[in-house]
Amino acid sequence: MRDFRRPRLWLGLWVLGWGLCIALSLLPAMPLPGPEGSDKVGHFLAYFTLTAWAVAIFRTRGAHLLAALSLVALGVAMELAQATLTTVRLGDLRDALANTAGVAVGLSLSFTPAATLLLRLDRRLGP
Repeated sequence: MRDFRRPRLWLGLWVLGWGLCIALSLLPAMPLPGPEGSDKVGHFLAYFTLTAWAVAIFRTRGAHLLAALSLVALGVAMELAQATLTTVRLGDLRDALANTAGVAVGLSLSFTPAATLLLRLDRRLGP
């Protein structure tokens, strides 16, 4: 992890994000306004956020890649779980692709100054 003053907070929020992602994937879907297929934006944003957070909390690109691969696996697993374990959700390959696209864009932050944004925020918050 990066040299945070509050490492448990930042890691805990990331783990909470995983939990929310899993729960929201398996609970009955909430009807959202918008055209058909607009839920793909939500899939993209959820997995982008989880990956960007991983880039922000982990120091090495190897850790970033491992987190990204884990999130791709999670996205595929959630779609399979929706298709096989629930009666209220449908697995969708397009959702898995939106998840993966979010991961890819989030991972690209590894190569930008945005990778240290959370570390800078942590230091500004003081002791």
